[in-house]
Amino acid sequence: MLSAVRVPAPLLVLAGIVSVQFGGALAATLIPVIGAAGSVTMRLLFATVILVAIIRPRVRGYSRADWATVLCFGLALGLMNFTFYGSLAHLPIGVAVTIEFLGPLALATVLSRRPRDLIAVVAAGTGVVLISEALHVPLAELNWTGIGLALAAGACWAAYIIFSGRTGAAFPKLDGLAIAMVVASALVTPFGVLTIDEWTTPWLAKGLGIAVLSSLLPYSLELLALRRMRAAVFGILLSLEPAFAALAGLIVLDQRLHTLQLVGMALVVGASILIMGGNAEKDPAEAAAT
Repeated sequence: MLSAVRVPAPLLVLAGIVSVQFGGALAATLIPVIGAAGSVTMRLLFATVILVAIIRPRVRGYSRADWATVLCFGLALGLMNFTFYGSLAHLPIGVAVTIEFLGPLALATVLSRRPRDLIAVVAAGTGVVLISEALHVPLAELNWTGIGLALAAGACWAAYIIFSGRTGAAFPKLDGLAIAMVVASALVTPFGVLTIDEWTTPWLAKGLGIAVLSSLLPYSLELLALRRMRAAVFGILLSLEPAFAALAGLIVLDQRLHTLQLVGMALVVGASILIMGGNAEKDPAEAAAT
């Protein structure tokens, strides 16, 4: 994982996107069996145990501000997982991810200072709407519980982006992520344990796969990327999330795409290419000051 620091930051983000969306599609097959809370608990517990065992984070020598940062990071991470998996119980994965993406999209809009960034935000937002099919589904038929959970997940996602970058700057290597995973696990485990009747081998295997695909790989890659990338650029690159969610839904869950969804995917990919075509890496002086 440490060799990933030599990989361009945008490529780290893209690898994380692919991993987390296929992990989400796998989770969608487990949620109907053990529920959202149980699925999140398996995901975070497995990921936390593996990450802490590998990283063995140092817990001494940090300031109160550092601990406040990693605590907020862990809470955002845990709540993001809990609310998003809850939305998957009510919405198709493509729609859930699209609505959730409004969080980082709003963050990118607030943080953007260049006209090119704002153009990309508009293109990505248009693509998000098309992928969700919100223009064609009557409001009365929308699942408001799922929508509310996805919106809450989006707000937590925005907080995750902010505190992930700050944690990466305050803690060496992946120590901050390991500590934050402990916080997130402690937050959701009491809810999840109550919903899992038995820990069967097939469920455990899926839980382990979800932990690796949806937590270990993407969180590690994103934390490394955010050390060398502006949060605004990172937020816009995440416009690829709905497109890859739709692709994962097609491959894993056999969820078919319509023409307008394909157009929306093209728009979000174009927005990401627009950002990647510029200087997505931080200047050395900026990175040193972070």
